[in-house]
Amino acid sequence: QVQLVESGGGLVRPGESLRLSCIASEFALDYYAMAWFRRAPGKDVEGVSCISTSGDPRYFIDQTKGRITISRNVAKKTVYLQIDNLEPEDTAVYYCARAQTPGANSCPDSLYDYAAWGQGTEITVST
Repeated sequence: QVQLVESGGGLVRPGESLRLSCIASEFALDYYAMAWFRRAPGKDVEGVSCISTSGDPRYFIDQTKGRITISRNVAKKTVYLQIDNLEPEDTAVYYCARAQTPGANSCPDSLYDYAAWGQGTEITVST
C-alpha cells in the first residue's frame, strides 16, 4: 500500500528555517514526480514545489523562490522541502504528493494529477 508520511513541521519565528521530510513506501522515488503542496488557513491548496523523476526541481510560488529547496534521497525514499527565512505567510499545512502517472519526467501543474497524498505536517510562523 502506497504511503506518504510527512514530518518536520512546527512553530517557528519569522526568519527561521525548517526542513520537511516525506517518507514514501511501496514505490521508487525516481519513477514518480513528487510534489509539496500547502493549505494556508482559509485558503485553497496550492502547489509549492515538485521534483521530477530525473531529479529536476520546479517551484510553483514566486514569493517562495530562493527560499525553498526541494530535494530527494532515492535510497532513503525521502523527499525534502527546505524552507529558509520563513514568513508568517508560510503558515500552512504542508502535504507531500505523488504524481498519478509513473515514469513521466515532468511535474504536473494540477493537484488533481497527484494520486497519493500524505496526512500533512503543519508549519506555524509567528512571533
